Amino acid sequence: MIDPALPQTEPAPVRAEPRQGARPTLVGLSRDRLTAFLEEAGVPEKERRMRLSQLWHWIYVRGAAEFGDMTNVARQLQAQLAEHASLDRPEIVREQVSADGTRKWVLRMPPRGLGDRGAEVECVYIPERDRGTLCVSSQVGCTLNCSFCHTGTQRLVRNLEAWEIVAQVMVARDRLGDYPGKSPPQGAFVPHDGGRFVSNIVFMGMGEPLYNYANVREAIGILTDPQGLQLSRRKVTVSTSGVVPDIGPLGAETSAMLAISLHATNDGLRDELVPINRKYPIAELLEACRTYPGVSNARRITFEYVMLKGVNDSLSEARVLVRMLRGIHAKINLIPFNPWPGTQYECSDWAQIERFSEVIFDAGYASPIRTPRGRDILAACGQLKSDTEKMRARARLMLEEQLALGTE
Repeated sequence: MIDPALPQTEPAPVRAEPRQGARPTLVGLSRDRLTAFLEEAGVPEKERRMRLSQLWHWIYVRGAAEFGDMTNVARQLQAQLAEHASLDRPEIVREQVSADGTRKWVLRMPPRGLGDRGAEVECVYIPERDRGTLCVSSQVGCTLNCSFCHTGTQRLVRNLEAWEIVAQVMVARDRLGDYPGKSPPQGAFVPHDGGRFVSNIVFMGMGEPLYNYANVREAIGILTDPQGLQLSRRKVTVSTSGVVPDIGPLGAETSAMLAISLHATNDGLRDELVPINRKYPIAELLEACRTYPGVSNARRITFEYVMLKGVNDSLSEARVLVRMLRGIHAKINLIPFNPWPGTQYECSDWAQIERFSEVIFDAGYASPIRTPRGRDILAACGQLKSDTEKMRARARLMLEEQLALGTE
């Protein structure tokens, strides 16, 4: 079904077939899980290390979609592997391309049991001159209920497993032709400097990553494996609204870059905008940032601050913000609010955002203003929400309108 509320600047020319049967996919699995699979598939112990190396290379370096693509694996073993598993990706429900080149994929994960039709998540690819950033989801829905965020209006369905997080990257690389020897599909963004298509990963999609910490940690390990997808840990950023107990372990166990969804300079306002603040107030959050493992001037923490007109955008709040962050190696990303249907907020005037930025810059902090990307396809920061929820909401609205007309 096409959502008329979302402009279709490009149809989805490729649609993955839903996974058939009970065969699990190997795409997105860790080395330990692949080793366990080889044992279950009957591969002799003396061969497993070699076969693991082959599978890892073909899945994560070459982007193999079929076991038959693995030219250095004997046909008999290819058939044996295919009996037990597949190399399927999540189903692409929809691909949209913004006028600015941003791509959004709505992905349906395989059903996990009877009555489960497969959860849907969104991931977004943002091409820039010097990088390609993929924004991935860590949960289906969200529990945080941040009042300015569209995703927060969708109830939490479940956590994504590690392989489901990694599979979002695999789908993006498939659609961009980001593998050796593979031509990119028509309309793909091609870096002119020979760089990677997907060079940066940000956990800023649907969900709170630190409420799914174990799976996020495992996924980062797969994404940054030097013999596989080879992403630099300095190019993997995890954004949290402030789950303080897991911030330290994140730095110690993954070396990922940290981003804090801050958005306010006092607990009263932040309680309203980011309700998790009632559990972990600003003072506790900032202390966790000061002690974040590996933080330095070269590995600064990013503080995200959405600009809401008349709410948090005064110059006095800018001055409080820089005083709050004193002593923390930080940069402050100012995010023009991205509207979504039914929101109560408005974006700050551009001139006010620039004045706010100048106060921060004059205090010695980098204060880039994030250029809104993908607004026309609801792919910008704070706009993600799965199609299933959008369609249900639209159906409810239509029903309410029909009932109202029937009573007139």
